[in-house]
Amino acid sequence: METKATARFTLGKQSSLAPERENGSEVDDELGVAEAIDPTFRLMYLADEGDLEGLVELLDSGTDVNFKDVDGRTALHVAACQGRADVVELLLKRGAEVDPKDRWGSTPLADAIYYKNHDVIRILENHGAKPLMAPMHVQNAREVPEYEIDPKELDFTNSVNITKGTFCIASWRGIQVAVKTLGEDVFTDDDKVIAFRNELALLQKIRHPNVVQFLGAVTQSSPMMIVTEYLPKGDLDAFLKRKGALKPTIAIKFALDISRGMNYLHENKPEAIIHRDLEPSNILRDDSGHLKVADFGVSKLLKVANTVKEDKPLMNGLDGACRYVAPEVFRNEEYDTKVDIFSFALILQEMIEGYPPFSSKPEKEIPKAYAANERPPFRAPAKYYAHGLRELIEECWNEKPAKRPPFRVIIARLEAINNHLIHKSRWKVVRVIRPLRCFQNLEAILKRENSDLGSLSSRSNIE
Repeated sequence: METKATARFTLGKQSSLAPERENGSEVDDELGVAEAIDPTFRLMYLADEGDLEGLVELLDSGTDVNFKDVDGRTALHVAACQGRADVVELLLKRGAEVDPKDRWGSTPLADAIYYKNHDVIRILENHGAKPLMAPMHVQNAREVPEYEIDPKELDFTNSVNITKGTFCIASWRGIQVAVKTLGEDVFTDDDKVIAFRNELALLQKIRHPNVVQFLGAVTQSSPMMIVTEYLPKGDLDAFLKRKGALKPTIAIKFALDISRGMNYLHENKPEAIIHRDLEPSNILRDDSGHLKVADFGVSKLLKVANTVKEDKPLMNGLDGACRYVAPEVFRNEEYDTKVDIFSFALILQEMIEGYPPFSSKPEKEIPKAYAANERPPFRAPAKYYAHGLRELIEECWNEKPAKRPPFRVIIARLEAINNHLIHKSRWKVVRVIRPLRCFQNLEAILKRENSDLGSLSSRSNIE
């Protein structure tokens, strides 16, 4: 079993995919003294120096040949970077893994290729090492997409995971960005490669204030990544867990944000874009408090006037997140943009109620309930669903997709409801202010009358 350190080996040449660090910023002054180094780090030090005798002695004493530092680098990575062919041979003979990946996805072979260490390349390939080649890699530099980002520009030094899945925060050209990384199993899973390619095709087309902004992607090296704007206020799911039920005015405002973003996707030409995974955790909040639709991991382009049917049940690709999935998707039937309308209805009701749909049911049982035409109960006071809001929700989660209204209609109806709420709020203010003004006017009249009486009295005394 390999061991991994909590410190970083910084001597010699660094990983071919690592971001550049300031010179000497993290180098331990004592690291150059082999005797002062922990045995596992000493293994990397000796590989860097090319000390074969020291390596043999250390390995004979039981040091793990596959030891990794905090960046996931091994002695084989170090030797490959430095071009130590004899060290590479020794480490491989002593059981070193031939293709370990560091935190940036680089392997010893990738490092050897980057630093043009041809003898090391030959040895590694003879031992079965495979070059890292992204499935979307192009041979002609002119074919590299405009959105391509050099992975060296992405700094994951202080990276933390965000939302769900494989998202994390990184620094890119002086700003924080959200990075979605494709897992290591991409090279053996064609479905994930296709999903990644589809996601890029979608993101290139999208420009809307209520949809998360695509900034670029890494497709010419491994691991492949999508880079988007980072929204530090988090997602709607976390917001609802923190706040609970929202005031109708706030819920309608949020619903309009979601509807406008989704309407843009559905009205996309020449092909509509179905999200298919619309849920609170895929809706992010920006600095101004508005919402943006995010994460198109299972999105699909839809030729206008057509429907889509999966080759295999889509539920297998949703990782169990099925609380907001339309029944036709669960039944593996043909579907269209109306699946997003169904999900939207559940989200809108959740904002009013303050808890997820069917929160007491096991998540895997919920799609069955939808398929049986069961819907979450309305428990909030009726006044929270006034002006046709409840009726709108019920239409949006109608069992028959054709009867669900499109987002352009939903927007118009939400705006009408919003106007009613604003008017009602203003009327409440007027009802409070008018009596005050009447009282103030009466007080002014009395003062004026008293003043007039005083003037008359003064004139009478003079006469």
